[in-house]
Amino acid sequence: MTTTTHQLRVDIPAVAGLEAHVGNTPLLPLTHLASRLRPGVQVLAKAEWFNPGGSVKDRPALNIIRTAIDCGQLGQGQRLLDSTSGNMGIAYATFCAPLGIPVTLVMPSNASPERISILRSLGAELILSDPVEGSDGALRLARQMAADAPQRYFYANQYDNPANWEAHFWSTGPEILNQTGGAVTHFVAGLGTSGTLTGVGKYLRENNPHIRIIGIQPDRPMHGIEGLKHMPSAIRPGIYDPAFPDQLLHIQTETAYEMVRRLGRQEGLFVGISSGAAAAAALQIAAGLESGVVVTIFPDAGYKYLSNPEIWGG
Repeated sequence: MTTTTHQLRVDIPAVAGLEAHVGNTPLLPLTHLASRLRPGVQVLAKAEWFNPGGSVKDRPALNIIRTAIDCGQLGQGQRLLDSTSGNMGIAYATFCAPLGIPVTLVMPSNASPERISILRSLGAELILSDPVEGSDGALRLARQMAADAPQRYFYANQYDNPANWEAHFWSTGPEILNQTGGAVTHFVAGLGTSGTLTGVGKYLRENNPHIRIIGIQPDRPMHGIEGLKHMPSAIRPGIYDPAFPDQLLHIQTETAYEMVRRLGRQEGLFVGISSGAAAAAALQIAAGLESGVVVTIFPDAGYKYLSNPEIWGG
């Protein structure tokens, strides 16, 4: 029994080796889409698909894993369990595979086939939940599974886990401040778990309380912007404080889709749906400025959405 436990124990230096490859993503100017803005206004986007797992979720996923290992909650035979709409699950699976940690993910059965195929190729066990219930249904099922088998699972609980937003406080926020030379005036981010907005926002405010923090959410409960939540109608993440953002913008699904196409055809950036929503919101904020540097997050590239004809047609 002692030998088996030793074999399952995660190699901590291996985790540190993975951390060296996460973050430090490029900050890209939206040159053409911002060409009609006033001369003193810039719009910049963090290209998070440069992370190993292909999305911004690599940052919180690895921090959640590392924190759980450090606390003895993971790495000695437990399965990592969480609900996901795709990117967080891919990040968990990407990092847990080389660490020898098994992963069980609950996701809506109508998730894109690309995401399902990627997760299966990475060895994750998938539990597909009722598509009508969306991400909240997957969340409820994951909670029940964790409650029913607490010895089997480490429930990562991305919506309530402070290691989520702390990843962005210690990495994404400092990167943005450094890459803009401290010139950032507005930060715009989508609301899913709210980890990105919360972590980056806290860091930027500590360094400059005048920086405005703007959250983005879909304009209605039933929407097609994968990864984002309509907070008034969804289960509110424990890490989300509705009083934290200076402003909330509501983006239509059609607006996000159209912006995805424009980013590809005008900027040469092949991005996902939530990136389209982020660009639309950032440009909306920038249009009202006399001067300023608006920074947003492009969570992922467009590869996981190729099967959606509503995005690419037209």
